[in-house]
Amino acid sequence: MKGGIFLFQKLLIANRGEIALRIIRTCKRLGIQTAAVYSEADAESLHVKAADEAWLIGKPRVSESYLNIEKIIETSKKAGVCAIHPGYGLLSENSRFAERCLQENITFIGPPADVIAKMGSKIEARQAMEQAGIPVVPGVTKSLAGLNEAKALAESIGYPVMLKASFGGGGIGMQLIRNESELAKAYEGSQKRAADFFGDGAMYIEKYIEDARHIEIQILTDEYGNAVYLWERDCSIQRRQQKIIEEAPAPLFDENMRAKLGEAAVKAALSIGYANAGTIEFLVDSKNHFYFLEMNTRLQVEHPVTEEITGLDIVEEQLNIAAGKALPYKQKDIRRDGHAIEVRICAEDPKTFFPSPGRITDLKLPEHPNVRHECAAAPGMNITPYYDPMIAKMIVKGNSRDEAIRTLAEALSQYQVKGIKTNIPLLEDIVRSDEFRKGGVQTDFISRYQSK
Repeated sequence: MKGGIFLFQKLLIANRGEIALRIIRTCKRLGIQTAAVYSEADAESLHVKAADEAWLIGKPRVSESYLNIEKIIETSKKAGVCAIHPGYGLLSENSRFAERCLQENITFIGPPADVIAKMGSKIEARQAMEQAGIPVVPGVTKSLAGLNEAKALAESIGYPVMLKASFGGGGIGMQLIRNESELAKAYEGSQKRAADFFGDGAMYIEKYIEDARHIEIQILTDEYGNAVYLWERDCSIQRRQQKIIEEAPAPLFDENMRAKLGEAAVKAALSIGYANAGTIEFLVDSKNHFYFLEMNTRLQVEHPVTEEITGLDIVEEQLNIAAGKALPYKQKDIRRDGHAIEVRICAEDPKTFFPSPGRITDLKLPEHPNVRHECAAAPGMNITPYYDPMIAKMIVKGNSRDEAIRTLAEALSQYQVKGIKTNIPLLEDIVRSDEFRKGGVQTDFISRYQSK
């Protein structure tokens, strides 16, 4: 109910796996009933068992289940919920889904549909940020007419460039291009991939920022124009534009830089009428110049590291904002305590990164007071090839970064998953490396590391 008096009585979670479990946990604490949805492949999944009730919505493929907007709306009405939390991925940044919720008088836990649409188009997002006075990566703020235009623009900007899908995400439809020959080879394939995955093949080009760090700012804004930033996260360790390790706060940053980025993020969010939790992502170069990269209009995979250093429950904050409550604090009230690091545990070959589906025969999670698990796996569970290979996240907290790294190294050595391959050996290698321990690694870390 709007008005800041009551939270929702019953909520449907339009997602699966660890994020569904994460949302259920907060709802249970707040006394909110939960309805889970699941595909045939997820019938035995932990989120199905953890929710107050669960509804089958279709076959294993996401297009036949978790991306089926009308089936999820129909299920929401049958379940009698008053709100839907989309989690991350899947329908979380689908403006049509947010609009359908509004039409059915179901509260969408997220920003308004028009804001999702604007930020979902990376071209429109760039234009909006330029208008707001936020620095953007040099490039083109319109879709490309074809390969010939792409070649001309790349030449004018100067190689290397990034060829990107306007509606892309998760590294799909995105490619580093170092010369005209690479551009010619990549253009058609990237465009087709974008059209297949996102229903839109619009492409654009921007300058590739060498020696960059990927820094993002978690923000909270309400519908009354109040906004705060919850410090920053360093997400520079990634492969193929997919994050592997995230930490907060960013190492080797001074307070002035933190404030600059935070204030820019708040300015950006307010300029587009944002309301709920969101993340503004920046590239920061070796001279500490920063550039807007994109905005994620949803809860991030890596939100727990921010929760650990601020003491806030970001899912609870999302629910409060969606219920019409004003933010109860100002920027000066947002604390920053200690250091947190998150690693993503994925069912994949640690060398080739190929998915490793199969049955988990044994699973042992490290037990430590400063280790937090967001885990959707269990012994005997079958990991299917239909979904993202991430099966769990592990978050560690320390009074200092060094302490957090020590705890992380110990916890990874104790983490046991049998029956499938995981990326744990890769994570252990990274955490042991001198470069990681020194801090301030750049986005090309993994590619350089693997080439040694």
